[in-house]
Amino acid sequence: MNNQEKEYIEGFKTYLSVEKNFSEHTVSAYCSDIVSFILWLNGLNLIEADFNKLREYLHFIQRFDYKKTTIARKVASIRTFYKYLYRERYIDSNPAISLSAPKRPKSLPKFLTPDEVEQILNNIRIDTPAGFRNRVILELLWATGMRVSELSNLNFGDLNIEENEIRVFGKGAKERIVLMSDRAKGFLVQYINSARKLIAPGYDTGEINDDTPVFINNTGYRLQNKTIRKAINEVVEKIELPKKVTPHVFRHSFATKLIENGADLRVVQELLGHAGISNTQIYTHISMKHMKDVYAAAHPHGG
Repeated sequence: MNNQEKEYIEGFKTYLSVEKNFSEHTVSAYCSDIVSFILWLNGLNLIEADFNKLREYLHFIQRFDYKKTTIARKVASIRTFYKYLYRERYIDSNPAISLSAPKRPKSLPKFLTPDEVEQILNNIRIDTPAGFRNRVILELLWATGMRVSELSNLNFGDLNIEENEIRVFGKGAKERIVLMSDRAKGFLVQYINSARKLIAPGYDTGEINDDTPVFINNTGYRLQNKTIRKAINEVVEKIELPKKVTPHVFRHSFATKLIENGADLRVVQELLGHAGISNTQIYTHISMKHMKDVYAAAHPHGG
């Protein structure tokens, strides 16, 4: 890549992180997609690439054994990149505006039953400050339906413990209020009063103010998502749960349980921070499938 293209990539990276508020993982994937596209252009100035050239690239990547979701992301990367270039007036027209991705296969999100959640929570070692912190984190993921990035970005100014409320900033920096159970609140209060100050011994974590991170690592800095994922993996492996469990599975489990218990779809949408109701409606399909599975297993003529 030439220096100009490197500048485009750096600007695009900032745009995704700051303005679009994408996760580190998504920013990295989008930028990697654009680098691959530039390399494929093989010297052709990306400013000069037209719609036909972009379609040619789509045909090229479809020769490989990519999943439809991967191809859809690559298309989204290019669309977003050219939208950025057009907005910054690097190009006079946007060649990617009509670029379409293959339809994503509809698959139901994976979720845990309440018993499985409790099994995970009860098998987290809480005899160390970091272990207790991890228990609090998973209690909050299960109780609130927060994204893991939203949780790791929590500051003390976002907590309204007395009212069982937490302010979170979701995708696109959209602010919303989530609710926590009394049990999760009890764990959180105990963490703040006792465990948090013991997590980073020997490090000055400073005075707590509204901008202080709630969850910290062993050096006193804000806890990263990967630490939370690692904690989940360790306990799932320990109890030999035959499911792939990620922080997002807790979010799916939260939403599924609310729908199964009759929660209004609009309320669930608000709690999850979904931009549109269609993203929330998938949980009605999950709960229906679960109901049918239970019926088939429990009724003498169900199978």
